[in-house]
Amino acid sequence: MTVSYQAQVATSNFNCFLKLLARWRGSIYKIIWKDLAAFLVLYYSLSIMYRFVMGPNQQRLFELLVHYCHSSSTLIPLSFVLGFYIAVVMQRWWTQYITVPWPDPLAVYVSTLFVGQDERGRIMRRTVMRYVCLCLTMIFTMVAPSVKKRFPTMDSLVDAGLLTENEKDVLIAMDEKSPKHRKHWVPLVWAASIVSRARKEGRIRDDVALKTIFDQLDTFRNKCAVILHFDSVPIPLVYTQVVTLAVYSYFLAALIGQQWVPKEVDPDGHYDWVDYYLPIFTTLQFFFYMGWLKVAESLLNPFGDDDDDFEVNWMIDRNLQVSYFIVDEMHHEHPELVKDQYWDEVLPGGLPYPDDFHKATADYTDAGKSDGAAHFVWKRRDNMAINSSLHSSLSRINAVLKRLRSKDNTQTTTSRVHLSTSSASLEEHQPYSTSEHERYVATNKFSAAARLAWLTDDEGTGVESRSSRMKVDQLRSLSSTAKSIKYEDEMDEHEKDDFDLLREERERQRQERQRQRIMQNVYNATSATADLLPALIASGLNLTSPPTVTFAPQQRSSEHRSGTPSAKSSSSATGSKPDDKAEAEESKKPQEDDKQGK
Repeated sequence: MTVSYQAQVATSNFNCFLKLLARWRGSIYKIIWKDLAAFLVLYYSLSIMYRFVMGPNQQRLFELLVHYCHSSSTLIPLSFVLGFYIAVVMQRWWTQYITVPWPDPLAVYVSTLFVGQDERGRIMRRTVMRYVCLCLTMIFTMVAPSVKKRFPTMDSLVDAGLLTENEKDVLIAMDEKSPKHRKHWVPLVWAASIVSRARKEGRIRDDVALKTIFDQLDTFRNKCAVILHFDSVPIPLVYTQVVTLAVYSYFLAALIGQQWVPKEVDPDGHYDWVDYYLPIFTTLQFFFYMGWLKVAESLLNPFGDDDDDFEVNWMIDRNLQVSYFIVDEMHHEHPELVKDQYWDEVLPGGLPYPDDFHKATADYTDAGKSDGAAHFVWKRRDNMAINSSLHSSLSRINAVLKRLRSKDNTQTTTSRVHLSTSSASLEEHQPYSTSEHERYVATNKFSAAARLAWLTDDEGTGVESRSSRMKVDQLRSLSSTAKSIKYEDEMDEHEKDDFDLLREERERQRQERQRQRIMQNVYNATSATADLLPALIASGLNLTSPPTVTFAPQQRSSEHRSGTPSAKSSSSATGSKPDDKAEAEESKKPQEDDKQGK
């Protein structure tokens, strides 16, 4: 029932919305054409009576009535009352839509947390989701006339497969015991009991999973209750009556007040007003105000049969099908785990486009040819990045002002600027072999002091009260020497900003990590080959049956830290006995020395 036109307005062009005016289903013409026809019939009836039926005295009285209705119709605050009413109705309409519960999250949890591929486990999962869909269907039968026509009795629910005969008898017995209250919540209680039994049977592994399913059931029940609240507590009737009376009374007055009557006769015998036979602007007013009221009437209950009401019957069919598909067909099933296309890349580049695809903007086209979305993000920085740069500049200015508090610090800062910019600009003191980052840091080192000097006038008056403590000669010297400093705003195109430098640093770190991984793999392969060589030589290079060699992880990690793995491995393989003899000889030397001393 909902009229969708999103695809037609995806790209705005000259006749984008003009095409929408020609549509009939869900249009303003369909909703008000009967009211407009009745209004025009009454309007032309009065006009014909005034022109051809009434006498002079009757026409005079009718003209007075026209003037009175025309002047009094402005006293009705139609725009204010109708605008506020439609705002409330639109908010209520959208809230009702987002309140409609969907069983998809609960189905995912039931399929994931229920363990067991046997028939009983399958029955439990499907029964829980059937009860959930039954609850929502019972709610829709209470609020939607179309669903009530589809399922008028419980027998129709049994025929649809949402209810069994035994369950129908239980519901009928409960209605007889307590006929005053609705029983839409009973299927959810049954579903909770099944979940609790599954926990006792060990089909749910822990209490955390049990609580997760219970929370989803409770959320579903709350949303169902909210739908009933919207149905039982509508917008106050007095408000709806006020708006309806305001609109209809305004156009009843317009039937007379908007009639054509001659105003005055000039000396030549002509009328001041031109006679018109079609009330153009009155018709437009009727389109706007009456269309506004009709939209509010159709959205007041979105579970009806209007063009813009919700597709509740489609929701019922869809919920049952998707729920069974998730908990039964997809239970503990997933595709084979494989390495994706970008397995060897930390940050994938731009995804490919078809040959006949045209990108939206030129900026994104250039980004797609270079580094993809990352390059696009770096080149199109948002206001947060700009504010961050401004904050850093203000921080540097505040740091300079703190250094200028005392005379000694002021002289030190001035001498630094003189030292770097006495004869030429700061770039002359930086060797061209220096990297871009170092030149950038050196350039911004005195940017705050240079700004402060430029903001100081020729008479030595400081912008800030702290800078006024400096002497006039010092301020002039600081201003003259700071003119050669290159500011951030006047940087050349080849100089990079903070974001490009940070991006290059991250890229360099990524490449370094990748290089280290490659070197580690090469080292592991080389170490394994070195360990196998003695065994192969000892076996007479019998490659058909290579010996089995076990590796000691701790020894290998220690060798890697020491930096001499080959020497240690060779000594451990061939030189263990000479090392033991050397240790024994060293232990005997102190004993011989003691004997000689005695």
